[in-house]
Amino acid sequence: MKKFVNDPKQFVPEMLKGLALANPTTLTYVPEYNLIQRADAPNDNKVSIIQGSGSGHEPAHVMTVGPGMLDAACPGDVFAAPPMDYVYETTKRLASAKGVLLLVNNYTGDRMAFDMAQEMSQADGLTVRTLFIDDDVSVQDSTYTVGRRGVAGNFFVMKAVGAAAEAGADLDEVIRVGEKVNSVTRTMGIALTACTPPAKGSPLFELGEDEIEVGVGIHGEPGRRRAKWAPANDLVDELLNAVVPDLPFESGDSVALMINGLGGTPISELYLLFGVAHEKLRERGITVTRSYVGEYCTSLDMAGASLTLVKLDDEIDGLLDAPAEIAIRVF
Repeated sequence: MKKFVNDPKQFVPEMLKGLALANPTTLTYVPEYNLIQRADAPNDNKVSIIQGSGSGHEPAHVMTVGPGMLDAACPGDVFAAPPMDYVYETTKRLASAKGVLLLVNNYTGDRMAFDMAQEMSQADGLTVRTLFIDDDVSVQDSTYTVGRRGVAGNFFVMKAVGAAAEAGADLDEVIRVGEKVNSVTRTMGIALTACTPPAKGSPLFELGEDEIEVGVGIHGEPGRRRAKWAPANDLVDELLNAVVPDLPFESGDSVALMINGLGGTPISELYLLFGVAHEKLRERGITVTRSYVGEYCTSLDMAGASLTLVKLDDEIDGLLDAPAEIAIRVF
């Protein structure tokens, strides 16, 4: 499998270096800890928001550092949790008088690294709290998790806590906001192909020409079942029939709808899926008032997509509407 790569062991550092060079006035890169942070952070007038997780899910999370979003991200290697010392050193560098919030997608390795870093930071006298994100309805547990996995719905939590922190909310209030958004966010994905990690050089798992993985994890973990390919209408039904009853979302609800590409799906197909999902939700009496289509949380080059719904109220809608600036921009 051909890739744009030099030494696979240097794939993440070289990617992070390029990201920082492309954003020299807004981002700072600290190679020792795979750390990308806002150039103007920390700020004692706001809670610092930090996230980590493995690499390979870009733009999550290193490409979402900026005002109104993350203050820093310290990823691990591809599909690997960041080492505890990366999180610990990042927390110390970003320590604010208003405290630090660590956002953690619910995977076993991530939980261990962030829990240990939080304990060490608190022993140093820092004010640090942790919020776990678990929006994936596909499975209750997997090899990588204790409980549900954190996937693309993470973006809504990140956006909401970033907006609250930017507005000057204290740490307790920022956590309340994050927990509220996480509690009304649900996601499930489908893979059409596997992905190819740079260090492996071959697909992570095998799917037959006519097979799909329903409920796939963003590291290639198995989901609910392996099935035969079906038309887009049927696949959207599969996703909605899992996501909608889980909260549940009900007739009369207003929602944010995200169709997230997993890295190898053309944008045209993502918009096709969005249109189908939008109409099927309308038929259920659920109104889409916020729309998100594109790549938010990928799995390297995996062909596939996930569907996320967030139940909106005035508070959540206002937080999602707040301004934000990140590295990814058109002009």
